[in-house]
Amino acid sequence: MQFYMYDFSSFVSLDVTENGLFPPYLQLDTYWQEDKTRFSYIIQKDDKYIGFALVRLIATEEKHHYSMAEFFILRRYRREGLGTAIAKQIFNLHQGQWEVFQKESNEPAQVFWKKVINEYSSGNFTERFEDGKRIQIFNS
Repeated sequence: MQFYMYDFSSFVSLDVTENGLFPPYLQLDTYWQEDKTRFSYIIQKDDKYIGFALVRLIATEEKHHYSMAEFFILRRYRREGLGTAIAKQIFNLHQGQWEVFQKESNEPAQVFWKKVINEYSSGNFTERFEDGKRIQIFNS
């Protein structure tokens, strides 16, 4: 998570604390509880930890969809197609409507997710801008 926060600090105002670490990720522990609305995935390649994904099920009276809360692949393993393959596997694990968003300042994430979602959905997705975020909506 510290590596993810380091990368993400390029796009948001996030600094290390006096102990040299980024602040703890809020509610990270809830992804490992018996909750049916949060799902955590540790990504490995050749028995090495290379990333993670955090997925949320948003269920309200108005909406019911999955959201990719966080997604991270270590730099060394990027551009090998691993992120794309993992994202598609996660979409298949959680069937239904998805909303995947990226901060407007995070252009690399926007390029990645638009490409992955376009491939996965065969171009059958919509996109909107809201509160400084680009959001893709599609069904898995």
